Amino acid sequence: MTLIKQGFFMIDPALINFLEELAQNNNKPWFEEQKPCFKKLDSDFKSFAAIMATNLNQHDVIERAKTFRIYRDIRFSKDKTPFKTHFSINWIRAGLERRGGYFMRVKPHEHVIGIGFFAPEKEDLLRIRKEIELDAKEFRSLCNEDTFKKCWGKLLGDQLKTAPRNFNKTHPDMDLIKFKSFYFMKSFTDKEVRNEDFSAVVNDSFKTARPFLDYMTDVLNTNLNGECLL
Repeated sequence: MTLIKQGFFMIDPALINFLEELAQNNNKPWFEEQKPCFKKLDSDFKSFAAIMATNLNQHDVIERAKTFRIYRDIRFSKDKTPFKTHFSINWIRAGLERRGGYFMRVKPHEHVIGIGFFAPEKEDLLRIRKEIELDAKEFRSLCNEDTFKKCWGKLLGDQLKTAPRNFNKTHPDMDLIKFKSFYFMKSFTDKEVRNEDFSAVVNDSFKTARPFLDYMTDVLNTNLNGECLL
């Protein structure tokens, strides 16, 4: 991993190559032979996560950067391949007054970053739906703001096929109320990830998402009367 200007790091191209080879040789003997290479790449990736957290702290407050283990839990899975074929990070925002977070996955041909609320707790999901039911104007405005939409595209997440229980199925904002998760993803090519300005692009993208995260935080930390719950 190479240090570049303004405190940013670039993803080592060797990581993408390693993951491509792992996808073709997803077994313990091959992995053991490559263990020294893996340890170096894993250490560099953790350094990337840490320096990105430092840069995110210029415009947010990050509690920690969590990198995920490459070993798969295969106990209850039909897929018995022992290793994940990607590296990933969660940057967790600090405190109850900052909800949501930032995510990145490095996987050959399928690199993504993401922000938002994936599978929120039952109580949080109900609170978000109730806010949208009451008034969805600000939610829609944030999602459709030009800079945000150009960067992040459309809202993603699993949806119910019909209205949730105790919600009017003819509500004009039912298209949003049916969501079970509320997040956005941005994709990158292998070439873009290898570029020396990749981490700067990621940081700028996350900065663009801050108003959405702050709005959702306000929703989750207040009741329907706008009274703070903290």
